[in-house]
Amino acid sequence: MNALSQPAGYWIIVVFGIAMIILTYFASRSERWMKSGTGFLVAWRNVGWQLAAPSIAASWIWAPALFVSVQKSYELGLPGIFWFTAPNIAALLVYCFLAPKIRSIIPGGYTLPDWIRYRLGSETVHKVYLVPYIWYQLMAVCVQIFVGGLMLNYLTGIPLNILMILLLVICLIYSLISGLRASVITDFVQMAFIIAGVLIIPPWVGSKVGWDVVAKGMGGLAGNTNMFDPKVAFSFGIVTSIGLIAGSISDQQYWQRAFAIKPRDLIPSYIFAGILFGIVPILLSVLGFAAANPALGIAMAKGSGLPMIGIEVVVRVLPLWAAVFFVLMLLSGLMSTLDSGMCAASSLYAIDLAKLSPIQRAVLAKERIGVSLNEEDQKVKDQLDKETVHRARVGMYWISILGLILAFIVQHMFSLDRLWWIFNGVATCFVVPTVLSLYYDRLSAKGVIAGICGAGIGMVSFVYGNWVQNDVITVFSALFIIVVSLVCCLGFRREKPWVPEGIGSNGPKT
Repeated sequence: MNALSQPAGYWIIVVFGIAMIILTYFASRSERWMKSGTGFLVAWRNVGWQLAAPSIAASWIWAPALFVSVQKSYELGLPGIFWFTAPNIAALLVYCFLAPKIRSIIPGGYTLPDWIRYRLGSETVHKVYLVPYIWYQLMAVCVQIFVGGLMLNYLTGIPLNILMILLLVICLIYSLISGLRASVITDFVQMAFIIAGVLIIPPWVGSKVGWDVVAKGMGGLAGNTNMFDPKVAFSFGIVTSIGLIAGSISDQQYWQRAFAIKPRDLIPSYIFAGILFGIVPILLSVLGFAAANPALGIAMAKGSGLPMIGIEVVVRVLPLWAAVFFVLMLLSGLMSTLDSGMCAASSLYAIDLAKLSPIQRAVLAKERIGVSLNEEDQKVKDQLDKETVHRARVGMYWISILGLILAFIVQHMFSLDRLWWIFNGVATCFVVPTVLSLYYDRLSAKGVIAGICGAGIGMVSFVYGNWVQNDVITVFSALFIIVVSLVCCLGFRREKPWVPEGIGSNGPKT
């Protein structure tokens, strides 16, 4: 029997959706957000850390943070939640170095693939780079509506396909209003709701069942309280660390915010985001520890297709209204990543896939490196801004349609974890050249292509190792991907060091 009725489920979705749409509309009615490409894609590059940090954290709090964190504390105990949380925080903190660096070279940038095109001067490498960056946004849309649908289906019995469509339409409506501005504003509210939820629900569960019960379950089903257990570090920690850090670096969502945040606020934004994120899985682990104690008689739900152990604990222990509050908290986390994925996809479609005239491309190139625009350039830029907003919205439609189709396929053909194996391998193939593009002035297009091709061999082995659940194959495949990519990038180097243009060299050129 479902914990909530279907009418109650529909009311939760409708109220949540209306609230987000109204919030977005009143927070971004100005034409500067709705009709300007710069406003729509990067919020006029004027986002302060107070809004940026919650937005970054909320975007990073998606299905794994909300469900897998509880699952790992339930199954592996303290070492499980440690090796889930620490790499996730590191994946955000790495931008304390990457974001200021890229903004110092291209203060007017929009996307990471466009930076690679400018940095290497290669359309081939640019097209190759678009594969993981578009794939990640496709996965962001697919996973959020699929997981959100499964969660609500589990609680209410509403058909999964209906739920996925409803969640997608709601998010698409408010994202279309003002792009990144909509995402940042709703992320702030959603993050506040998430923090309130984890500060209330897990401690409440702990007090209801008894903190001694929670303490006895801190070893998880594995009975392991050694946070630095070498076996867990090898089997779960290494691969998780590589995959998460590579995943964040291969995600346009966080590069888009790097171009939107005020330069002086970049480092505080990512540091505070890491702190905000860490609070969530650490507190949610209380639910996993409680369930791991056999005295409660709680087990992982069967047949749901999702690790529902946290929801199961809340439904069993707390009043029904608390379960509704918890569901809204989880929904906030999923929707924040969903709208961020739409915005990131819109920037890739509008900037990297756009067919621009030579004049428009030249003006965009000047903006990228911080060159002042003359009167004629500004006219071209104003027209380009209008066209960019249209293309960005078209990009949102396309990623939504493709994400929904993929979600329909996923539920009938194969599990999400297989998609994640493929993605983690692909993301890892690109992390080394991405970092080197900012710090190594001899990086060449030939070295990047060779590294990606060589890493592809390791990716096949990586996916196979996950498929057969062989930790040794998986770990060494992930390490091989990093090493072979690094060797190729350093081996096939430019003859002359690369020198940035514009303010990245000797001041603005006019």
